[in-house]
Amino acid sequence: MNKHLVANMTWQEYQSKVKDNILILPIGSIEQHGPHLPLGVDAMLAEKISLSIAEKVNAVVAPTVSYGYKSLPASGGGPLFPGTIDLKGSTVISLVYDLLEEFLHDGWQKILMVSCHYENEAFLAEAADLIMRNQKEEYPKILLSNWWDNLSEEVIPQVFDEVKFPGWALEHAAIAETSMMMHFAPELVREELIVDEGIDNPPTYQSFPPSPSLIPPSGCLHTARSSSAEKGRLIIENSTDNIVSFLEKEFFAKVTITD
Repeated sequence: MNKHLVANMTWQEYQSKVKDNILILPIGSIEQHGPHLPLGVDAMLAEKISLSIAEKVNAVVAPTVSYGYKSLPASGGGPLFPGTIDLKGSTVISLVYDLLEEFLHDGWQKILMVSCHYENEAFLAEAADLIMRNQKEEYPKILLSNWWDNLSEEVIPQVFDEVKFPGWALEHAAIAETSMMMHFAPELVREELIVDEGIDNPPTYQSFPPSPSLIPPSGCLHTARSSSAEKGRLIIENSTDNIVSFLEKEFFAKVTITD
């Protein structure tokens, strides 16, 4: 039983954490990730990364928001594939607003939202802004971040040592996510189904409805070739350390020293 998960706590245990801990809210999505990864990659990574952060600071992890904003064709495959379950932007804002409101009502002063779905960010930012825009004091404070913006520059060439980095939008279900899943949940990675294909010339515009010819039949936007559990470990450790660094700055978080 993980001691950092709010869902595993009694209400008294939960209440005892409010004053001196950070609350982490993981947010992902349910969307296609090619033939080799499960639909819940974004939600799984959001929770695993949040727990990795919680191991290093005084933090607890709220139940993961597993649904997210629409998966767009050139950054997630879009609605062209069964199993991609999308929310409207207004729904994401309302859902996250309501959750933040409840956490603030419980007394949380330090909240971190960890997003692992590329398309979520503007709507999560809107929810946080709406609930905090009239506040004059420094606390309570809400932070929003993700793993890809917290990778150090020197790490990216180590991850993309065989395949050129295509940009984060096309990295959907490709080397980074596949490697992280190999690190966290290798039993869920169908390595034999990895295909070496993607979008050669991503459009500079969006089309409604999306064109079925834009995405390869596999749903992959870029190759996952050269993925490895070691690269996943490197991504997680580096991004987690960098997130902990800004938490120390913003929240004066106490780092837990582990062996």
